[in-house]
Amino acid sequence: MAEQSGTSRRSVLAVAAAATTAGAVGLQAGPAAARDGDGRSRTAQEPSRELRALLREIDHRRIEATVRRLAAFGTRHTLSAQDDPERGIGAARDWILAEMRRHAGAAGGRMRVELQSYVQEPGPRIPEPTRITNVVATLRGSASPDRLYVVSGHYDSRASDVMDFTSDAPGADDDASGVAVVMELARVMARRRLGATVVFAAVAGEEQGLFGAAHMAEQYKLRKADVQGMFTNDIVGSPTADDGTRDPRTIRLFAEGVPSSETPEEAAVRRSVGGENDSPSRQLARFVRDVADNDATGMKVRVVHRRDRYLRGGDHIPFLERAYPAARFTEPAEDYAHQHQDVRVEDGKQYGDLPEFCDFPYIARVARVNAAALWSLAQAPGTPRGAKILTAALTNDTELVWERGPEKDLAGYEVVWRETTASDWTHVIDVGDATRHTVDLSKDNVFFGVRAVGRSGLRSPVAFPSPER
Repeated sequence: MAEQSGTSRRSVLAVAAAATTAGAVGLQAGPAAARDGDGRSRTAQEPSRELRALLREIDHRRIEATVRRLAAFGTRHTLSAQDDPERGIGAARDWILAEMRRHAGAAGGRMRVELQSYVQEPGPRIPEPTRITNVVATLRGSASPDRLYVVSGHYDSRASDVMDFTSDAPGADDDASGVAVVMELARVMARRRLGATVVFAAVAGEEQGLFGAAHMAEQYKLRKADVQGMFTNDIVGSPTADDGTRDPRTIRLFAEGVPSSETPEEAAVRRSVGGENDSPSRQLARFVRDVADNDATGMKVRVVHRRDRYLRGGDHIPFLERAYPAARFTEPAEDYAHQHQDVRVEDGKQYGDLPEFCDFPYIARVARVNAAALWSLAQAPGTPRGAKILTAALTNDTELVWERGPEKDLAGYEVVWRETTASDWTHVIDVGDATRHTVDLSKDNVFFGVRAVGRSGLRSPVAFPSPER
């Protein structure tokens, strides 16, 4: 087992003082240097030629066709018809299944598409036992098939009355846009060989209570699946706010701080070390910004330090509740006239979630952000496990340990750190193929993390270490 000798405080500061802004990995002089002059994070990863080629294949015309087809089913309410071939959630389900199977044809047997169904018992928004069905396409990884990343959108829709399952509810933005992102990702990624497994899911029952996503997350939990990241795309169809202002180059990414699954014991540790801004989901969000906030996607990823929008929720929450890192993509500002509204005209104003209010090139850029994140996650090593800060001795340096990952293309590790007041990692130390490293800086003054490096140069999300005596 390789070990790396400690880094002295003097050498750290000397390298920091000498560092320049060239390169994504390097030691910088302080928290103000967390991002370069162009706004790039110091841990940012430059898109490779292969990734850029993948992103160019994402087609806004195909996304538009998907949104319009889903809207044409009239309503996709969870309680609507499941056996009508033209209208209702059953018709939408069958069409999504057929399209996903068509995309799987390019995967050479590596993509499995299936219906994941169960019967939801009656509850506040489910008046009678109702079958909930997710359409799930699993693209098996070639190097680390047991490591999973999930991306979803919900294909059910609603009108003004959440129990109205007969009126038109086209649901173009909420959430045909998210489903279109997922289906376009499945199409372009099925043609490529990925290291880890990526799951593309169109889930149902979101508007009635996140039922489809909860069932999916629970199935993974029962299997003890290694889900290292989950993204839901929900309301990603338009950059136009209700006052007409536009922000066409921004996507919000909601990421919780205090984990939804936290136990009382874990809460006590978090309070003692100050880890409120370092949950697995926050590390996942930092990773997304590092790999997808660039010229290849044409987008700015605005990370919001909340689990979801104010007092609201989405399909990532059941994954968070089961201790899986998860986050939500949502357009920069919602227009509520075109969300959860009956289709109608009042005082000359059109209401309803119609395709004409979607911006399809914008949705394509959102899909590129997702693709950059998923491809980079799948091709990089997994997030390090067992990251600890040793605390048995009272010292003014910091000794970190972690477990070596199983990946055959693992090249080594990096230790990252930042001031406690900084949001982004400001310093990166290459420690080689090691499982232990000592930094001559006090653990009391800064935050530390560890990330894995693959031979291709791709880095994993950061693991935030916990204390160990």
